[in-house]
Amino acid sequence: MTTPLDDAKIAEIQAFDAEKRYKYLVKEVVANREIWILIDEHGCVMLNTEDEDCVPVWPNKEFAEAWATGDWAECKAESISLNKWHSRWTHGLEDDELAVVIFPNQDEDGLVVFPDELDFELKQQAKKQR
Repeated sequence: MTTPLDDAKIAEIQAFDAEKRYKYLVKEVVANREIWILIDEHGCVMLNTEDEDCVPVWPNKEFAEAWATGDWAECKAESISLNKWHSRWTHGLEDDELAVVIFPNQDEDGLVVFPDELDFELKQQAKKQR
């Protein structure tokens, strides 16, 4: 179980640039063995860029829940175990030709990566932590 983040820590992390949020996400996901998405009655929430349809992911429940406002007020944060991400989500997203937007901030700014790139980074981080 992860330790909840306090408001000051949340504000500090949200101020990170996209690259630093990506690095934070990789470390947190590996340390906590879970990644967070938003779901509604239709399934996983999606974001669209000019080039890609993307699934947004967050490192902690607090950041995912912060997105559940406005059009997404009915959404719920849901964790996916790291094992399930590796075994099912990476391949499923690739098969559906979806990208991943990493830890988008409130301005919808986040790095867009392919599922296999995120999978690789998570596995590299896991090796470092052994």
